[in-house]
Order: sequence, then structure tokens, then C-alpha cells
Amino acid sequence: MKLATLMAVASLATATGVAAQDRGPSIRDWGRAPGVLPTGPLNAITDVDGVRVGQVTLNHGDSVRTGVTAILPHGGDLFRDKVPAGLKVANGYGKLAGATQIRELGEIESPIVLTNTLSVGAAMEGVVRWTLAQPGHEDIRSVNAVVGETNDGGLNDIRGLHVRPEHVIEAIENAASGPVAEGVVGAGTGTIAFGFKGGIGTSSRRLPQSLGGFTVGVLVQSNYGGVLTIDGVPVGQEIGRYYLKDAVEAEKPDGSIMIVVATDAPLSDRNLERLAERAFAGLARTGAAYSNGSGDYAIAFSTHEGVRRTAARLEGQAAYEEWPNDRMSPLFVAVAEATEEAIINSLFRAETVRSVVDGHEVVIEAVDTDRIKSILDRARPLEARP
Repeated sequence: MKLATLMAVASLATATGVAAQDRGPSIRDWGRAPGVLPTGPLNAITDVDGVRVGQVTLNHGDSVRTGVTAILPHGGDLFRDKVPAGLKVANGYGKLAGATQIRELGEIESPIVLTNTLSVGAAMEGVVRWTLAQPGHEDIRSVNAVVGETNDGGLNDIRGLHVRPEHVIEAIENAASGPVAEGVVGAGTGTIAFGFKGGIGTSSRRLPQSLGGFTVGVLVQSNYGGVLTIDGVPVGQEIGRYYLKDAVEAEKPDGSIMIVVATDAPLSDRNLERLAERAFAGLARTGAAYSNGSGDYAIAFSTHEGVRRTAARLEGQAAYEEWPNDRMSPLFVAVAEATEEAIINSLFRAETVRSVVDGHEVVIEAVDTDRIKSILDRARPLEARP
């Protein structure tokens, strides 16, 4: 019997795993595709072969609006078959458990879990309990649980500590390949971006065979501020909701974003760190403020079996030549484009959410996609695009 089954509190949680959704248009429905590279078939992080995503949504009562999103680099033994990884921080006002070991060793040995700020401890416990319970792990005495967060206290009773270790285990165990649910789901249930409802978003890019044929997938948990910019147009200004409006108006920019990058390119941890850094180019294109109170993190990992940190490779067997520095640039373009589109998807797929915070009703509206389309069509008609 699975550990999640033994510990589940299913009456309070919705396990979403991966599922297609009909929650409004994507920017592609309007003929506007960020960047120049094609997507994978799902336009999701799961286009990278082997990557799995699982989510548990806590959305009940007047004020519980939170959840868990788990990303598994592959479906095997994550602890024994570690993947190389890199980490970059644009602004470090946040809590990313496991960060120092990623930087020191350049590898990940657990699922990557996203949740809210005050639930990092519970999420770490869930990851550790799940890892220790796996067959063949009876000798393990140390687990580097990787847990990121953003603060969903604007919509969620964050002090209630509603995320428990069993929710994390459930998210990990229902992780699957296929389409990824976006918007108000999992760790994005209570997040806010640019004053609108943010959430989980994902996208991918696939390089042509002449450039390696690799796939780059991105998943984001958007919860930050700035001047919302789409397809190069600062739509936030025309809508009238943006940071520094009238110099002192209180459209709060603080928040955070977690960016998880997967690729099947055979990259070293050093080049994965470089890849993670380029994700912030995509973040910048959306109008991010990179404010003092924002935690902006990007984690990148490679699923390529030739660069896995397996026992055989550590013994000098099955060595694989890593992708060279002078062929990294197309991958940099791919991650910037996928990050930009994942963020847009997190907004476009979201729905208006109501909650009660500190005794007051709070309503965070989804972006008005019809209005955004009108602004884009007027400011940058499709026929005028290069």
C-alpha cells in the first residue's frame, strides 16, 4: 500500500496530477507565439522525456487557497540515479531548501516540490518520508529535499499551515507525464502576479536537429509584480495596474517566482547553472520588477542518461561527452522563450479567486484576456510583426 494512501486526507485535497484544462485561451490561439522556436507536442515541461508532474490543490472553506506541485526528473530511483543540476538566484528574498547542496555538488536526488512560504518544513518532511519509504532505501541517512516556495498569504490562510507532509507525498505519487494542469492549481492556487491571479504555468521549446534536437521545458509558480508585458507590449500600463503607478500608488510589486527548467541535453551542472540564469531573460520580458522583497529562483536539470550521477558513472563507466560551451546559445534562447510563455500561461489559465484573509473578503481577478487581445491588436497588429 502506498504511503500516501495511509496518510491521505482526501476530503481536504484535490489531487490534480496532470490534466488538460479549458480555462481560457492561450496566446497561441491569437497567432502570437513568444519567440522563434517551436514547442514540443504538449507545450509543457513534460515534453522532456521522463519528466513527471503531480499536484495537490487545497481549496476549501473561506480561506484555504494553497497546494503542492511536485516535479520528478524521471520515473526511476531519484536518489540512486541523481540528475545534474544548476541553480541561479536573481533576488534571494525567499526560502529554497536544498539550495546549498545543489550548488556544492551540482545534482538533485529528490523530487522538486513547490508550495507556500510557511509550508517548506512540511514539504521537506514529505519528501524525506517518501524517499525513505522507497524500496532499497533502507540504508539512507541523509536526503537533500529540494523545496521552493512563494508567499500566497494574500489569498490563503498561510498561518494555518494547511499543507501537510501527506499532501506532498500524494503529489509525488500521482506525478505523471502528459498535459500539465495550469493556473489555479497546486502550488499556484493562492498566488498573485501583477495584481492578477497568477498560478502554475508551463511551456517548452524544441531545437531543430541541426542544433542538437533537444527539448527545454519550463514550469513556473508565478507570484510577483511589475508592469505586465506581453508580446513586447506593456499591457499593464493601459490596464492601469502596475508597480510605481503615479509614483506612490500601492500596487505592490513584492512576491516571488519559482522557475523549474528541464532539458534532455547532456549538460554539466555548470552549463545547467548557465541555462538557469537565462530563464531570467524570459522573466524580464514579462515586465518583472525584480523587487527587494521578491524571491526569484531558477533550477535547471538534465534528464540525459549519459550525464546522470549513477554508481556506474561514478566508477568511470558509461562516460558521456557533455554538450560543449560553444553550442549552448540555442538552448539559452529556448529557455528564455519557454519561461516567458510559461508565465503568460500561468496568468491566462487562471480564474478569479475569492477568499477571506484576516476577516476581510479578498477577490483577485483573472486577467481580462479579451481586453489584452484588444490592446495587443491595436499596439502591435499581427501583420506588423517581423
